[in-house]
Amino acid sequence: MPPHPSIHMPRPFPARGLYAVTPEGLQGEALLDAVREAVGGGAKAVQYRNKSKDRKGRKRDAAGLTALCRALSVPLIINDDVELAVEVQADGVHVGREDPAPEAAREYMVHRHGADWARDAIIGVSCYDELARARQALASGADYIAFGSFFPSATKPSAVRAALDLLSAIRPSAQVPIVGIGGITAENAGVLLEHGVDVVAVVQGIFGAGDPKAGAESFSCLFEGGT
Repeated sequence: MPPHPSIHMPRPFPARGLYAVTPEGLQGEALLDAVREAVGGGAKAVQYRNKSKDRKGRKRDAAGLTALCRALSVPLIINDDVELAVEVQADGVHVGREDPAPEAAREYMVHRHGADWARDAIIGVSCYDELARARQALASGADYIAFGSFFPSATKPSAVRAALDLLSAIRPSAQVPIVGIGGITAENAGVLLEHGVDVVAVVQGIFGAGDPKAGAESFSCLFEGGT
């Protein structure tokens, strides 16, 4: 069935660029202001990541970010919550090991908003340091695959570490963007780009220093001259 006229069709995930991931604890107007600054600094996509049990607050902030990102013409992806992504009509969802598989997420989206909306919705998959998981995600129709942590991460200090040779192993068969995550700074991001990463996902490097626009600019300049 086609989507209802009031339903906004999802935007595509960027082929290349900076992916701003929101930090825990940032909420309300402060969250919206920080994300607005990050996009002003060159972020090409935004992920709302909040692990709190405050469902009402999370829905409020996700809805606010959806409206903001729609106005700024960048996609918003919801971390680990397919239902929330569908409720607020975000552009997609990022799923991990404990979340529904891409096929199940897409099926839920079809049920809620129709096949056309679900076809265009972004589904990104965390692949950690697992080549087999990445290959399965690609076969399941993932719109991007993410590896990491490549570097020590303050956001997820116990995260498994991914090796750079994973990138050369998956690059020839990946027809979707490859995202690098985990401890990425403006100084070390270039190594990932050289090894085949298309998009870098960043939390602290954007939001941790009090100036999200300047933080985003320090990464987005690495992509200047690309498509």
